[in-house]
Amino acid sequence: MKWCIDPGETPLFGPARGCEPFEQRLLRFDGRSGEQRDGERDDVLFVLGGRGAATIGRELFELEAGSAVFVASGTPWRIEEADELRLLSVLVRDPLEAGTTHAVARPVSRASATAGRQFTLLATPEQGCASVTQFIGHIPPGRAPDHFHRYDEVVYVLEGVGALHIAGETTQLRPGSCVHLPARLVHCLENHGPGEMDVLGVFRPAGSPAEAYYPDGTPAVVPGGED
Repeated sequence: MKWCIDPGETPLFGPARGCEPFEQRLLRFDGRSGEQRDGERDDVLFVLGGRGAATIGRELFELEAGSAVFVASGTPWRIEEADELRLLSVLVRDPLEAGTTHAVARPVSRASATAGRQFTLLATPEQGCASVTQFIGHIPPGRAPDHFHRYDEVVYVLEGVGALHIAGETTQLRPGSCVHLPARLVHCLENHGPGEMDVLGVFRPAGSPAEAYYPDGTPAVVPGGED
């Protein structure tokens, strides 16, 4: 299936695979790095594992698994120290003007989405990341109804096993699987259980991960009566 990349396969989603808005990268650091800077694209990072410290702009931040970092285009950053530090980077093409040069976010509270699913927001416009929303989706065991979004999204499976269903095709998902969901592509992520499946999503235009539509175009309804 062209919408999914198996763990270990390269390159990840980007222009070479028909994903024009984004480019996913897996970055690994042990020790100090050189300066990182992209003059044309925002960078939205997530710490997959390990630990370290980074200077972003002129500020020093501790990095630990589960934390997220937004770096606006043109802002320099570098790793000062690292111990098996693993980052997932999503470069954002043609970004909107950011409200800040950088921001660090850590998961706090969950909110509800469709079919009993929940999400935790990370980098958002409220933090100055104007172009995209970055979040962790928490998917309980089972299969939700087929649906689509109005945003373009890339997904990385953090934990759990399951399947991606699109247009009668099914492919297996496991930690490290990557998914590209163009706007209005009808799909479903199924969790085979027994625990939650956690996925890291980045989508554009920014908004709420709970916004979804059934194939007939009617809004999916989240618990509590909110669309």
